[in-house]
Amino acid sequence: MEASEQAAAPAFQLPRVPRWRSLLRSFALAKDPLPVLDAVLARFGDTVELYIGGVEKSILTRDPGLTQHILQKNHRNYAKSKFTQGFSRYIGHGLLTNDGPDWLRQRRLIQPGFHRQRVAGLTGLMQEITAETFAPLVARARQAGGATTVEVHELMTRLTFRIIARSVFSTNFPEAELDRLARLITEIQAFFVRSIRQPYLKPWFQLRGRFTYHDALAAEMRTLLGRLIAQRQQANAQPGATPPDDLLQMLLDVRYEDTCEPMTPDRVLDEALILLVAGHETSANALTWLSYLLAHHPAEAVAIRAEAEAVLAGRTPAFEDLPRLGQALYAVQETMRRYPPAWMVDRVALADDEYQGLRIPKGTLFSLYFHGLHHDPKYWPEPEHFRPSRFAPGQARPVQANAFVPFGAGRACASACNSPSPKCSS
Repeated sequence: MEASEQAAAPAFQLPRVPRWRSLLRSFALAKDPLPVLDAVLARFGDTVELYIGGVEKSILTRDPGLTQHILQKNHRNYAKSKFTQGFSRYIGHGLLTNDGPDWLRQRRLIQPGFHRQRVAGLTGLMQEITAETFAPLVARARQAGGATTVEVHELMTRLTFRIIARSVFSTNFPEAELDRLARLITEIQAFFVRSIRQPYLKPWFQLRGRFTYHDALAAEMRTLLGRLIAQRQQANAQPGATPPDDLLQMLLDVRYEDTCEPMTPDRVLDEALILLVAGHETSANALTWLSYLLAHHPAEAVAIRAEAEAVLAGRTPAFEDLPRLGQALYAVQETMRRYPPAWMVDRVALADDEYQGLRIPKGTLFSLYFHGLHHDPKYWPEPEHFRPSRFAPGQARPVQANAFVPFGAGRACASACNSPSPKCSS
């Protein structure tokens, strides 16, 4: 919609959930938010004003047009809210929690490190760690006659954390330190999510010293990573040393375009920590749900296996094989539709705005509910059914691009991000 059309559109009032009703549902929201939010939208429509935990006023929406307006078309007017930025208390100011010009500067600096060749080079590492992780389970299943019980989410979390840790740091952590780091991240995240869902408990958390306790956990986490980074820098300083080609080395080697200076030690630590935190949890959740869905839809699992056998003929898959494994890709996409890794994100308006007659004052907080959008029958026929084929080409009702946002959406990286700056290359 053009600006002139927006100005002419009549203003309208959003339906509102009273504060008292939001407060009454706050405990249910903290325990299992999806049914609560789905019920609100079923009653009031795609966009509604409510109070998070009965405290924070927010606009909840599953409208794909409004979501696209906030995240893409007018993204400069919408920043990460205090909820996302509050996570920086524990994990620093990396790309996940950063915002504005500083975020863009960091994004442009780091983006070249994730070029296609580097990602392709991680394929072998992923296969190696997967084999190591599954070997004891395979042995146990053989001893049990072909069947064994597995806690899938725990297994996938352990697998993906080891993959991302090795991708970042190349050499192995001591096993005890790796497990401790994973537990620290999990405990801190769980507390932070609870503090958002139940904001009225913050005085109680403060009184009981829970913030101080989790600050100490974050300090321990940063100390562990800081020690590893220092060890790498000491090793690089040795005569004749050949630094490994991993993501930590990329963070140490990159230079800002304008100054040709490296990142400060604290910034390197922040970005390394973000890679660990954001790089494993979303993948672990997606793999867990994929395993669950395929277990309940064995015909899809058989189709994936048959395709892999036809394409690979018994050999180990390579990065170049991925485009030919469509059945697996569609199953992954459908899993992320059913259970999007980023199921909701928040944004706050930096200035007054308007969208199709909806007046948006400065400071308005939005909760962009991707899970609700992914289950809206207006865009997804039979949304509760597991149908990977809906992502295959040639469908009578193709997927609407702005209705599929498993990781959110945002500004595209400028072309300058796709290659290192020649000015600072050596």
